[in-house]
Amino acid sequence: MRILSVGELLWDVIGDKDFLGGAPLNFSVSSHRLGHQVAFLSGVGADRRGETAIQTLTALGLNPRFVQTIPGQVTGTAFALTDPEGNATFEIKRPAAFDFIDLDEVILHDLQQLRPEWIYFGTLAQNTSRGEAMLYRLEDLLPGSRCFYDMNLRESHWSLDLVQRLSRMASIIKLNETEAETLFRLCQCSGIYSVESFCRYWSSVYGTDVICVTLGRLGCAVWSDGILREFPGFSVKVADTIGAGDAFSAAFLNALQLGWPLDRVASFANAVGAIVASRPGATPAWEPAECLRLLDSTPLVRSPSARTAER
Repeated sequence: MRILSVGELLWDVIGDKDFLGGAPLNFSVSSHRLGHQVAFLSGVGADRRGETAIQTLTALGLNPRFVQTIPGQVTGTAFALTDPEGNATFEIKRPAAFDFIDLDEVILHDLQQLRPEWIYFGTLAQNTSRGEAMLYRLEDLLPGSRCFYDMNLRESHWSLDLVQRLSRMASIIKLNETEAETLFRLCQCSGIYSVESFCRYWSSVYGTDVICVTLGRLGCAVWSDGILREFPGFSVKVADTIGAGDAFSAAFLNALQLGWPLDRVASFANAVGAIVASRPGATPAWEPAECLRLLDSTPLVRSPSARTAER
Protein backbone atom coordinates (compact mmCIF):
# COMPACT_ATOMS: atom_id res chain seq x y z
CA MET A 1 0.00 0.00 0.00
CA ARG A 2 1.26 3.49 -0.87
CA ILE A 3 0.48 6.24 1.65
CA LEU A 4 1.07 9.97 1.78
CA SER A 5 1.10 11.20 5.38
CA VAL A 6 0.79 14.97 5.77
CA GLY A 7 1.30 17.25 8.74
CA GLU A 8 3.20 17.98 11.88
CA LEU A 9 6.60 16.74 12.94
CA LEU A 10 7.42 17.83 16.47
CA TRP A 11 9.23 16.81 19.61
CA ASP A 12 7.12 15.68 22.57
CA VAL A 13 8.89 17.11 25.60
CA ILE A 14 8.07 14.97 28.63
CA GLY A 15 9.93 16.07 31.72
CA ASP A 16 13.60 16.23 30.77
CA LYS A 17 13.24 13.87 27.80
CA ASP A 18 12.41 14.59 24.14
CA PHE A 19 10.56 12.06 21.99
CA LEU A 20 10.10 12.59 18.26
CA GLY A 21 6.40 12.67 17.50
CA GLY A 22 3.43 14.29 15.82
CA ALA A 23 0.47 12.15 14.77
CA PRO A 24 1.37 11.97 11.04
CA LEU A 25 4.93 10.95 11.90
CA ASN A 26 3.79 8.34 14.42
CA PHE A 27 1.32 6.97 11.88
CA SER A 28 4.05 6.87 9.23
CA VAL A 29 6.45 4.91 11.45
CA SER A 30 3.79 2.32 12.27
CA SER A 31 2.68 2.03 8.63
CA HIS A 32 6.29 1.48 7.57
CA ARG A 33 6.68 -1.26 10.19
CA LEU A 34 3.60 -2.92 8.73
CA GLY A 35 5.32 -3.07 5.35
CA HIS A 36 3.84 -0.11 3.49
CA GLN A 37 5.49 2.54 1.31
CA VAL A 38 5.07 5.84 3.13
CA ALA A 39 5.88 9.38 2.00
CA PHE A 40 5.89 11.72 5.01
CA LEU A 41 5.39 15.39 4.09
CA SER A 42 6.39 17.83 6.81
CA GLY A 43 8.92 20.49 7.81
CA VAL A 44 11.64 21.08 10.39
CA GLY A 45 13.69 24.11 11.31
CA ALA A 46 17.35 24.68 10.53
CA ASP A 47 18.17 23.95 14.17
CA ARG A 48 19.50 21.18 16.39
CA ARG A 49 16.09 19.59 16.88
CA GLY A 50 15.53 19.63 13.12
CA GLU A 51 18.84 17.92 12.41
CA THR A 52 18.17 15.31 15.10
CA ALA A 53 14.67 14.74 13.72
CA ILE A 54 16.03 13.91 10.27
CA GLN A 55 18.57 11.52 11.77
CA THR A 56 15.89 9.87 13.91
CA LEU A 57 13.52 9.50 10.96
CA THR A 58 16.22 7.73 9.01
CA ALA A 59 16.98 5.44 11.95
CA LEU A 60 13.27 4.59 12.14
CA GLY A 61 13.36 3.50 8.49
CA LEU A 62 11.54 6.45 6.95
CA ASN A 63 12.87 8.29 3.92
CA PRO A 64 13.16 12.01 4.86
CA ARG A 65 12.84 13.01 1.18
CA PHE A 66 9.66 15.04 1.78
CA VAL A 67 10.66 16.58 5.12
CA GLN A 68 11.70 20.12 4.27
CA THR A 69 14.14 22.28 6.23
CA ILE A 70 12.45 25.67 6.58
CA PRO A 71 14.85 28.63 7.05
CA GLY A 72 13.88 31.04 9.81
CA GLN A 73 11.40 28.67 11.49
CA VAL A 74 11.83 26.42 14.52
CA THR A 75 11.19 22.69 14.68
CA GLY A 76 7.87 21.97 16.36
CA THR A 77 7.63 21.14 20.06
CA ALA A 78 4.80 19.92 22.27
CA PHE A 79 5.23 20.07 26.03
CA ALA A 80 3.32 17.11 27.41
CA LEU A 81 1.82 16.50 30.83
CA THR A 82 0.59 13.01 31.70
CA ASP A 83 -1.98 12.07 34.33
CA PRO A 84 -1.72 9.00 36.62
CA GLU A 85 -3.34 6.84 33.92
CA GLY A 86 -0.76 7.88 31.30
CA ASN A 87 -3.08 10.18 29.33
CA ALA A 88 -1.34 13.26 27.93
CA THR A 89 -2.26 16.90 27.39
CA PHE A 90 -0.09 19.14 25.20
CA GLU A 91 1.08 22.73 24.97
CA ILE A 92 2.04 23.12 21.31
CA LYS A 93 4.21 26.02 20.18
CA ARG A 94 3.03 27.79 16.99
CA PRO A 95 4.03 28.81 14.43
CA ALA A 96 6.44 25.98 13.76
CA ALA A 97 8.33 24.76 10.72
CA PHE A 98 5.58 22.30 9.75
CA ASP A 99 3.30 25.32 9.20
CA PHE A 100 5.43 26.42 6.24
CA ILE A 101 5.64 23.38 3.97
CA ASP A 102 6.20 24.43 0.35
CA LEU A 103 4.75 22.35 -2.48
CA ASP A 104 7.25 23.14 -5.21
CA GLU A 105 7.09 21.58 -8.67
CA VAL A 106 9.68 18.91 -7.86
CA ILE A 107 7.76 17.68 -4.81
CA LEU A 108 4.46 17.73 -6.69
CA HIS A 109 5.98 15.71 -9.52
CA ASP A 110 7.45 13.14 -7.12
CA LEU A 111 4.13 12.76 -5.29
CA GLN A 112 2.32 12.19 -8.56
CA GLN A 113 4.85 9.50 -9.41
CA LEU A 114 4.23 7.86 -6.03
CA ARG A 115 0.48 7.57 -6.79
CA PRO A 116 -0.55 7.13 -3.15
CA GLU A 117 -3.66 5.08 -2.50
CA TRP A 118 -4.32 6.94 0.76
CA ILE A 119 -3.71 10.44 2.10
CA TYR A 120 -3.50 10.54 5.89
CA PHE A 121 -3.97 13.84 7.74
CA GLY A 122 -5.13 15.27 11.05
CA THR A 123 -6.32 18.68 12.19
CA LEU A 124 -3.32 20.41 13.77
CA ALA A 125 -1.28 21.21 10.66
CA GLN A 126 -4.44 22.14 8.73
CA ASN A 127 -5.41 24.74 11.36
CA THR A 128 -3.95 27.53 9.23
CA SER A 129 -5.19 28.79 5.88
CA ARG A 130 -1.88 27.73 4.32
CA GLY A 131 -2.04 24.21 5.74
CA GLU A 132 -5.66 23.67 4.73
CA ALA A 133 -5.07 25.01 1.20
CA MET A 134 -2.08 22.69 0.82
CA LEU A 135 -4.24 19.69 1.67
CA TYR A 136 -6.86 20.64 -0.91
CA ARG A 137 -4.13 21.06 -3.50
CA LEU A 138 -2.83 17.57 -2.76
CA GLU A 139 -6.33 16.14 -3.04
CA ASP A 140 -6.72 17.75 -6.47
CA LEU A 141 -3.26 16.61 -7.55
CA LEU A 142 -3.87 12.97 -6.49
CA PRO A 143 -7.45 12.21 -7.59
CA GLY A 144 -7.07 8.45 -7.17
CA SER A 145 -6.29 8.71 -3.48
CA ARG A 146 -8.74 8.21 -0.63
CA CYS A 147 -8.45 10.16 2.62
CA PHE A 148 -8.01 8.94 6.20
CA TYR A 149 -8.83 11.76 8.63
CA ASP A 150 -7.41 11.15 12.12
CA MET A 151 -8.86 14.10 14.02
CA ASN A 152 -6.53 14.44 17.04
CA LEU A 153 -8.17 17.64 18.27
CA ARG A 154 -5.74 19.67 20.39
CA GLU A 155 -7.06 22.47 22.59
CA SER A 156 -6.98 25.88 20.84
CA HIS A 157 -5.70 24.29 17.60
CA TRP A 158 -8.98 23.43 15.87
CA SER A 159 -12.43 24.78 15.03
CA LEU A 160 -15.74 23.11 14.26
CA ASP A 161 -15.86 24.63 10.77
CA LEU A 162 -12.42 23.19 9.96
CA VAL A 163 -13.33 19.73 11.25
CA GLN A 164 -16.50 19.78 9.18
CA ARG A 165 -14.63 20.73 6.02
CA LEU A 166 -11.98 18.07 6.55
CA SER A 167 -14.64 15.46 7.31
CA ARG A 168 -16.15 15.99 3.86
CA MET A 169 -12.88 14.79 2.32
CA ALA A 170 -12.62 11.55 4.27
CA SER A 171 -13.47 7.95 3.45
CA ILE A 172 -12.38 6.97 6.97
CA ILE A 173 -12.53 9.10 10.10
CA LYS A 174 -10.91 8.16 13.41
CA LEU A 175 -11.45 10.04 16.66
CA ASN A 176 -11.77 9.31 20.37
CA GLU A 177 -14.99 9.26 22.38
CA THR A 178 -14.35 12.62 24.05
CA GLU A 179 -13.98 14.21 20.63
CA ALA A 180 -17.14 12.52 19.38
CA GLU A 181 -19.19 13.83 22.30
CA THR A 182 -17.72 17.32 21.94
CA LEU A 183 -18.62 17.48 18.24
CA PHE A 184 -22.10 16.06 18.86
CA ARG A 185 -22.87 18.80 21.38
CA LEU A 186 -21.29 21.60 19.34
CA CYS A 187 -23.47 20.62 16.38
CA GLN A 188 -26.51 20.75 18.66
CA CYS A 189 -27.66 17.38 17.40
CA SER A 190 -31.09 16.26 18.50
CA GLY A 191 -31.45 13.39 20.94
CA ILE A 192 -29.18 11.98 23.64
CA TYR A 193 -25.50 11.56 22.93
CA SER A 194 -24.10 8.11 22.35
CA VAL A 195 -21.29 6.88 20.12
CA GLU A 196 -23.95 5.44 17.83
CA SER A 197 -25.96 8.67 17.63
CA PHE A 198 -22.80 10.62 16.80
CA CYS A 199 -21.74 8.18 14.08
CA ARG A 200 -25.20 8.05 12.57
CA TYR A 201 -25.34 11.84 12.38
CA TRP A 202 -21.77 12.38 11.20
CA SER A 203 -21.90 9.74 8.46
CA SER A 204 -25.25 11.01 7.16
CA VAL A 205 -24.04 14.61 6.94
CA TYR A 206 -20.51 14.02 5.64
CA GLY A 207 -20.90 10.77 3.70
CA THR A 208 -18.08 8.97 5.52
CA ASP A 209 -17.78 5.27 4.73
CA VAL A 210 -16.20 4.22 8.04
CA ILE A 211 -16.00 5.99 11.41
CA CYS A 212 -13.82 4.54 14.14
CA VAL A 213 -14.18 5.82 17.71
CA THR A 214 -11.48 4.73 20.14
CA LEU A 215 -12.61 3.95 23.69
CA GLY A 216 -9.28 3.82 25.53
CA ARG A 217 -8.62 0.55 27.31
CA LEU A 218 -12.14 -0.62 26.40
CA GLY A 219 -11.20 -0.89 22.72
CA CYS A 220 -13.07 0.81 19.89
CA ALA A 221 -16.39 1.20 18.14
CA VAL A 222 -16.63 1.06 14.34
CA TRP A 223 -19.47 2.47 12.24
CA SER A 224 -19.71 0.73 8.86
CA ASP A 225 -22.62 -0.02 6.52
CA GLY A 226 -25.03 1.81 8.84
CA ILE A 227 -24.20 -0.36 11.86
CA LEU A 228 -22.12 0.35 14.97
CA ARG A 229 -20.12 -2.52 16.43
CA GLU A 230 -17.90 -2.43 19.52
CA PHE A 231 -14.67 -4.38 19.82
CA PRO A 232 -13.02 -4.94 23.20
CA GLY A 233 -9.51 -3.83 24.06
CA PHE A 234 -6.52 -5.48 25.71
CA SER A 235 -5.33 -5.28 29.28
CA VAL A 236 -1.79 -3.86 29.47
CA LYS A 237 0.16 -1.78 31.96
CA VAL A 238 0.16 1.69 30.41
CA ALA A 239 3.43 3.63 30.25
CA ASP A 240 1.82 6.55 28.40
CA THR A 241 -0.79 6.85 25.67
CA ILE A 242 1.24 9.15 23.40
CA GLY A 243 1.25 7.70 19.89
CA ALA A 244 -1.04 4.78 20.72
CA GLY A 245 -3.97 6.20 18.75
CA ASP A 246 -1.73 6.91 15.76
CA ALA A 247 -0.41 3.35 15.77
CA PHE A 248 -4.03 2.17 16.06
CA SER A 249 -4.87 4.15 12.90
CA ALA A 250 -1.99 2.61 10.95
CA ALA A 251 -2.95 -0.90 12.04
CA PHE A 252 -6.63 -0.30 11.27
CA LEU A 253 -5.92 0.94 7.74
CA ASN A 254 -3.42 -1.88 7.17
CA ALA A 255 -5.85 -4.62 8.14
CA LEU A 256 -8.78 -3.02 6.32
CA GLN A 257 -6.72 -2.76 3.13
CA LEU A 258 -5.78 -6.43 3.47
CA GLY A 259 -9.48 -7.30 3.38
CA TRP A 260 -9.67 -8.83 6.86
CA PRO A 261 -13.08 -9.25 8.52
CA LEU A 262 -14.05 -6.18 10.53
CA ASP A 263 -13.69 -7.93 13.88
CA ARG A 264 -10.10 -8.91 13.02
CA VAL A 265 -9.36 -5.41 11.69
CA ALA A 266 -10.52 -3.70 14.87
CA SER A 267 -8.95 -6.24 17.22
CA PHE A 268 -5.58 -6.00 15.48
CA ALA A 269 -5.71 -2.20 15.72
CA ASN A 270 -6.60 -2.47 19.42
CA ALA A 271 -3.62 -4.80 19.95
CA VAL A 272 -1.14 -2.49 18.21
CA GLY A 273 -2.44 0.50 20.17
CA ALA A 274 -2.11 -1.43 23.43
CA ILE A 275 1.47 -2.47 22.68
CA VAL A 276 2.47 1.16 21.99
CA ALA A 277 0.66 2.40 25.12
CA SER A 278 2.60 -0.11 27.21
CA ARG A 279 5.92 1.53 26.23
CA PRO A 280 7.16 5.12 26.72
CA GLY A 281 7.25 7.58 23.85
CA ALA A 282 5.30 7.99 20.64
CA THR A 283 7.25 5.53 18.46
CA PRO A 284 8.59 2.75 20.72
CA ALA A 285 9.98 -0.39 19.14
CA TRP A 286 7.45 -3.12 18.32
CA GLU A 287 6.96 -5.80 15.70
CA PRO A 288 3.77 -6.95 13.97
CA ALA A 289 4.35 -10.53 15.19
CA GLU A 290 4.09 -9.55 18.85
CA CYS A 291 0.85 -7.66 18.17
CA LEU A 292 -0.60 -10.79 16.55
CA ARG A 293 0.46 -12.82 19.59
CA LEU A 294 -1.30 -10.35 21.87
CA LEU A 295 -4.35 -10.48 19.63
CA ASP A 296 -4.54 -14.27 19.85
CA SER A 297 -3.61 -14.86 23.48
CA THR A 298 -4.57 -12.05 25.85
CA PRO A 299 -7.94 -11.71 27.64
CA LEU A 300 -9.92 -8.76 26.35
CA VAL A 301 -11.22 -5.80 28.34
CA ARG A 302 -14.93 -5.57 27.70
CA SER A 303 -17.28 -2.67 28.22
CA PRO A 304 -20.53 -3.75 29.99
CA SER A 305 -22.50 -2.07 27.23
CA ALA A 306 -20.38 -3.30 24.34
CA ARG A 307 -22.04 -4.85 21.34
CA THR A 308 -19.20 -7.12 20.38
CA ALA A 309 -18.41 -8.74 17.08
CA GLU A 310 -19.69 -12.08 18.35
CA ARG A 311 -23.30 -10.85 18.58
